Amino acid sequence: MSGNQSNTSEYHCHNIILGSNNLILTIAPAYVASVLGFILNVFVLMVFCLHKKACTVTEIYLSNLTGTHLLLVCGLPFYTDTERAHYDWPFGESLCKLVPVVMRMNEFCNIYFLVLASLDCYVALVHPLFHELMSRPFNAKLGCLFVWSLGLVFAFPNFIYNKLIFNSQSNLTHCFPALTSLDQYVLVIIFNFIIPVIIILFCAVRITQTLRKRRMEGLNPQRTEQKTTTLILAVLLAFLICWVPAHVTRLLQVLRYTHILKCHIILVIIEELSVSLMFFSCVLNPILYVIIGKSFRNRTKEFFNAMCDRREKSL
Repeated sequence: MSGNQSNTSEYHCHNIILGSNNLILTIAPAYVASVLGFILNVFVLMVFCLHKKACTVTEIYLSNLTGTHLLLVCGLPFYTDTERAHYDWPFGESLCKLVPVVMRMNEFCNIYFLVLASLDCYVALVHPLFHELMSRPFNAKLGCLFVWSLGLVFAFPNFIYNKLIFNSQSNLTHCFPALTSLDQYVLVIIFNFIIPVIIILFCAVRITQTLRKRRMEGLNPQRTEQKTTTLILAVLLAFLICWVPAHVTRLLQVLRYTHILKCHIILVIIEELSVSLMFFSCVLNPILYVIIGKSFRNRTKEFFNAMCDRREKSL
C-alpha cells in the first residue's frame, strides 16, 4: 500500500468510527491544552530566561524542555482545526510543510532533553567526581544545541516531502508525507521511543537505588540536591505517563499498516485518548515545577520582586 493510500484510509477509519465524538476525545482537549500550555510555558520561560541569576545545568535542560512544549502548543491549533474539518487542510502548502516539522522537532527534542536531564542527575548522584568535571552550563548549552540540531535534521524530511493531496472522493485536501513507508514508522519508534526510554528508565532506576542506599547508610543527600532529583524524577514520570501510550498506539498503527490489525473502535478510541494525554504533558510540567521545584518557586518570587522594584522606580 502506498503512503497516500495508507494515510487516506487512516483518516477514513477515524472519521467513520469516531464521528462527532472526535470533538470530545481530541479537539476540545487540544484547544484547552494549547491555551493553558501557552500561558504556563511562556511564564516558565520568563522565569528561567529573564531572571538575573544564571540558570543551573538542570534549569538549562528544563528551560529547553519548556521550549519544546511551546512548539507543541503552537502546532496544536492547526491540528485541531484539521481534525474538526475531517482532516481537510485549509492552511496552504507552506504550512503543510512547516507545521509537521515543528511537531516532529518537538517530539524528538522533548524526549532527548529528558535524556540529558536524567543522565546529568544520574552522574551527579552515582559518579559525583566525574559530574564536577563535566557538568558545566557551557557543556549543557552545547548539548541542548546539539539536540535542537538533530531534531531539525530528523524533522527536515517533512519539509521536503510533505505536500497537499486532493481527494476527489471526499472532496477534501489532505496534508501528509508523499513518501511514507513501514521502515520510517519503525525508525521513528526506535529513535524517538525505544532507545531514549531505555536510557531514561536505566537512569531513573539507578537514581532511585542510590537514594535508597544512601538512606539505609544514613548518608542523606544535600537538601538542594534531593529537591532537584525529586523534580527530575517527577518530570520523567510525567513524561512516561503522558507519552508512552502515544508511542504504544504508534506500534498499533504499524500493525494496522501491515494489515495485522484492522480498524476497530476500541483501538481508535485508545489512540485518540493517548494523543490527548500527550497534549496535556505541556500543561503538567509547569505545574510540577511550581509544586515540587523549590528552586523554581524561589526564582519566581525573586523575578516578580525584581519586576515590582523596576515598576516602582519607573513611577
